Amino acid sequence: MLQAELAGAEIGAGRWMVVIFNNETNSMEEVVDILMVATGCNEEEAKIEMWEAHTFGKAPVHFATKDECDEAALIISSIGIKVEVAREWSD
Repeated sequence: MLQAELAGAEIGAGRWMVVIFNNETNSMEEVVDILMVATGCNEEEAKIEMWEAHTFGKAPVHFATKDECDEAALIISSIGIKVEVAREWSD
């Protein structure tokens, strides 16, 4: 039964991601704190993601179902950070 289910499933299908964008409004500490709250990551991971957004202008910060990504994006955006929820892989 499991093999039949896997045969019909696409790898990565249904996976979404939250992307944050750098801004000049929020402090680095604020970004780290909100990422930990919104995604449940630890401080080290949040600092890496914040640094990526700061350095490259944007960074993926969470991968999950669309509903979970929408919820995380809502929390992150509550402090003024621009976010985007998109499919992990384009079709």
